[in-house]
Amino acid sequence: MSSNEETASTGLLAPLKNSTFRSIFLASQLSSLGWRVQTVALSWLMATVSTSDVLVALVQASSTLPAFFLAVFFGAIADNYSRRMVMIVGQSLMMAASAMLTILMALGTTDPWMILAFSFLDGCGIALSDPAWRASIGDILERRHLPAAVTLLNVGFNTVRSVGPALGGIIVAAFGPLVTFALTTLGFVAPLTALWCNKWKIQTSSLPREPLMTALYDGLRFTAISSEIKSTIVRGTLFGFASISTLALLPLVARDILKGGPVGYGIMMAGFGAGALLVGLVNPTLRRTLTQEWLVVLACTACAICEFSLALTSSLAVATVCLAIGGAGWVTAWSGFGVNVQLASPRWIVGRTISIYSAFTYGGIAGGSWTWGVIVQNYSLSLALAWSAVATLAVAALGLMLPISNRSESELEPSGSFSVPAIALDLKPRSGPILVTTEYRIPEENMDLFLEVMQKRRYAKSRVGARQWTLTRDVQEPSRWMETYRTPTWTDYHRLHHRLTAADKELDDKIVTLNAATTPPRIAILVERPTDAAAKSSPQIPYVSHK
Repeated sequence: MSSNEETASTGLLAPLKNSTFRSIFLASQLSSLGWRVQTVALSWLMATVSTSDVLVALVQASSTLPAFFLAVFFGAIADNYSRRMVMIVGQSLMMAASAMLTILMALGTTDPWMILAFSFLDGCGIALSDPAWRASIGDILERRHLPAAVTLLNVGFNTVRSVGPALGGIIVAAFGPLVTFALTTLGFVAPLTALWCNKWKIQTSSLPREPLMTALYDGLRFTAISSEIKSTIVRGTLFGFASISTLALLPLVARDILKGGPVGYGIMMAGFGAGALLVGLVNPTLRRTLTQEWLVVLACTACAICEFSLALTSSLAVATVCLAIGGAGWVTAWSGFGVNVQLASPRWIVGRTISIYSAFTYGGIAGGSWTWGVIVQNYSLSLALAWSAVATLAVAALGLMLPISNRSESELEPSGSFSVPAIALDLKPRSGPILVTTEYRIPEENMDLFLEVMQKRRYAKSRVGARQWTLTRDVQEPSRWMETYRTPTWTDYHRLHHRLTAADKELDDKIVTLNAATTPPRIAILVERPTDAAAKSSPQIPYVSHK
């Protein structure tokens, strides 16, 4: 069986055979449902204690803004600390916010700004725990189960989004906001218990924890260098921008086009959720049959058909069927994007790449919701849906320039082999900056192949932390070439080499065969010494060279 077939060969429910994943997944669905129910209760409570439409709208915004603005920061935390403990802290924050809200509500305190504050804390808890949870999937499960696991998460997310508001409305109407907040608080016991009782093995490093700002920089740098992740982020952001019109404008479709009410809206949302669930069940078969790019194209086409149909039909039955098609496309696209980010990221940085991807896609969804709403307000609902369908098809066509790869197994995991070079100085972990130079002697007949290999080498080194990488040629001795790069500290130099993959290190062997000299390429490791007046007041580590 090929690696591609092996990756897609597991069924949708196969990840649930893993007891740790099953326990945390099911518990997280319960907490997500509770959060959706609580959001409905908060919106209703705000509408009863405030006459400001802006404050009512800000309830939704306050719960989603942390995921947009803090996702990258929280992703760095997920990569630098125990992901399990990060998830526990995030869920505990959400539970504490719900508990305090329940207590204050019971005491009769219902200030609008208090409601927004606790809604914001809930959003912070989600933004903290979600990247850690998604990054942990690759630690808990075998790599071949990742596509099914990501699809399960998307199916669960859309199911909860469909059921949560309706359930929240029923509970608020029957028992009031206070009981709703209390039930939500109890709902967080399940994920906290699951996380506390389940532990999983993770890759450990002998190196000290990366400083947070360095971790942020490395995450942004890796994402900017990786063409696969960049393509996924661009396509995912634009897909979110274009296709969110279906969900954002659906209440208006139910009211203005279908002339229906809450029941009709609920039926249509059920159709969307049913389509998402059904395509989730057959997603592994689709991945075996089609490339990831074709799945994205079909997903965009399905969403565009849904949007066009909603703009033209006045039948509830037709609209529900079309929404099932749209739900199928929605889950297929987001599952594909999520899987691609997971497989294109090594474990040491996956939390950051997932969080960056999430931040951009959240931004795309928020921007699309606002844009299509403005078009409806200034023109018409049908025109907004039609133009969103055109935009969704444009995302499919963008695959000609930014295709989504069909990567099935990551080639980016560290090889684990690194021999620390002997040094003549007692360098400290924070000593630096470190300058590394490598001298080559390349005959003219090997120059083209050498430049091709060095282009790959620049990508490999830069991806794992090399800064200011350059390749220079001696104008007096044309066969003499010099590769140069820097790392901020001596620890970062070690970290860089620990992150290199087996494929990266094979480039060293290729370069050696192209080198004309009888001796291998000459490597020098130097530490920079400041010469300004301020630096003279304290002892500095002098220049050192190692051959």
